[in-house]
Amino acid sequence: MLKNHSLTSIIFARRRRALQRSVENPFDAQNKILRYLLRKGRHTVFGRDHGFDNIKSYDDYRRLVPLRRYEDIKVYIERLLHGERNVLWPEKINYFSKSSGTTGSKSKYIPVSNSALNKCHYRGGRSLLACYFAQNLNSNLLLGQNFALGGSKQADEIGDGKYIADVSVILMKKLPWWAQLRRSPRFSVAAMSEWEEKLSRISEIIAYQNIVSLSGVPSWNLALAKKILEITGKSTLREVWPKLELFIHGGTSMAPYREQFKSLVGADDMNYLEVYNASEGFFAFQDKLERNDMLLFVDGGVFYEFLPMEEINKPKPRALGLDEVELNKNYALVISTNAGLWRYIIGDTIKFTSLKPFRIVITGRTKSFINACGEELVVENADEAVKEACRQTESLVKEYMAAPLFGEGNEAVACHQWIFEFEKAPADLDAFGVYLDIELRRRNSDYEAKRHKDMNLGTPRIIIARENLFYDWLKQKKRLGGQSKVPRLANDREIIESLLSLNNERMSLEEKETSNVLAL
Repeated sequence: MLKNHSLTSIIFARRRRALQRSVENPFDAQNKILRYLLRKGRHTVFGRDHGFDNIKSYDDYRRLVPLRRYEDIKVYIERLLHGERNVLWPEKINYFSKSSGTTGSKSKYIPVSNSALNKCHYRGGRSLLACYFAQNLNSNLLLGQNFALGGSKQADEIGDGKYIADVSVILMKKLPWWAQLRRSPRFSVAAMSEWEEKLSRISEIIAYQNIVSLSGVPSWNLALAKKILEITGKSTLREVWPKLELFIHGGTSMAPYREQFKSLVGADDMNYLEVYNASEGFFAFQDKLERNDMLLFVDGGVFYEFLPMEEINKPKPRALGLDEVELNKNYALVISTNAGLWRYIIGDTIKFTSLKPFRIVITGRTKSFINACGEELVVENADEAVKEACRQTESLVKEYMAAPLFGEGNEAVACHQWIFEFEKAPADLDAFGVYLDIELRRRNSDYEAKRHKDMNLGTPRIIIARENLFYDWLKQKKRLGGQSKVPRLANDREIIESLLSLNNERMSLEEKETSNVLAL
């Protein structure tokens, strides 16, 4: 019988070799993909509208095809939704990933083609596993059940056989049979739409299986882990699943949750890998366990461009090719995909940590930042500062959100208002705030300059949220589970005011109930 490491070497050898070639020749890989995309798209409605026949180079493409957000490509997607073919991509599109963003705003329908599934999403997953098995020759991933906590299938609102769901559900539904054998739970449970019932059903099923890996958004996996421990009466996940070895996470930064996971797993040999897998495609993955960044996936049918943040609000912004990027600079990610998204601004911001090979970290969202006084605070800064403040005060943050708070009167300065829901509150909240401020200064020179002597930006103001505030807010917005999350930062007060209102509403109710009890 073949040993486990021999089996994985055979299964993933071809993918590993192809990945290595693309890593060594990234510009060739990207040029090949652009030629492939333009060739496939030339006879589509979009291709004819934008003169694909006249595009001979990347400069031609950049000149003839404008950058787009969802609102700019929506007219084409609506034609797809109504059954028209050959609009954005020369394949019949039956699958759409439904996304309403982090704020519960109007839905977006992202087309998912068979090419995108096979050459991007699944190829990206195989690449991640190829790298993981190469570093873990005695891995048990092929010997147990692998659990993925995804979103839900939506109601078929548009007819014509269109399947609408979170991309995670589409990926699970379309997995080949041999991959389905090692996935848990069964699809009918995994795709349930009612989150609380789904969490209970899943927990009851997987609590007594041989689970070897978990995957999904960190916050929702934490909720699942606690439910599992409650059901089994165990103290740690490793007691429940002795062979558990890997958590594949994405959607939000792992930094604020890492210590909670370590505590719940109860073992130091657990492995953690980050993936950048969105509705629009599979873009990057952590190829080295010892690193904290991700390898840009350059051979997955996606052509990448990078929009400097100083360009993003210009009438004619100029995006850069892979050969033009710099280290440690924030870019908005622009993609062209084998599902027919052309020069599409996805809404995420990244920076390069390495140019040989190309490695990135996600720094936030183009709409998730604070810039009240020119401080340009991004999510990456916030996550790392919160992590350090927790370390210094031996506390654990469950969720948080921050927004600018503008003073009243001529002499008052603005500040950042933070609302934290703690798993373990700090003994000294003032000390937590001090460490948070120090770390933000250390990581962001613009923030440090604006905080000088409190002249432009005042001391952070911290509010402790009641238990389950963020969960209740998502429930109110009908956004429980899946890829849903509350944005960490916002440059306006709309979201934080709704959180504060819900927080105060419940606290007032609890105070009233307490008064009634005392009166009795």
